[in-house]
Amino acid sequence: MLGALHAITHEVITVTNFTYINAESVCQLLRKLGALGLQVPITLVLDNARYQRCALVQSVADTLGIELLYLPAYSPNLNFIERLWKFVKKQCLYSKYYTDFSAFTSAIEDCLAQTQTTHKQALNSLLTLNFQSFKKAQSLTI
Repeated sequence: MLGALHAITHEVITVTNFTYINAESVCQLLRKLGALGLQVPITLVLDNARYQRCALVQSVADTLGIELLYLPAYSPNLNFIERLWKFVKKQCLYSKYYTDFSAFTSAIEDCLAQTQTTHKQALNSLLTLNFQSFKKAQSLTI
């Protein structure tokens, strides 16, 4: 599953397949975001996976007017969707047993469908825009 999370409303847009995520999956997500018809600029925050940085993805994003913002390596806390995935894993995977793959995928889809209702309060505290910033950073060289 590949997803995009609106930083303010916490609305989740997903693309699901049952094999693996690749550049075409990212393009599907971009097209889905473009089809929303939003009247504001869209910036999609991505990690540095190779399939997200390829020419195909960048071309589709340019065509749709979506800005791609790549995070530095090893910075999952800056990516909201990573916080959501951690929450979903806690809700759906920890100490849970599913009889089959269908039950497993349904649990994840149900959890994501409840982000605006049942899980709204928990996610509001988890998905905050509070980041620490430094006006003047000093470095110590040894």
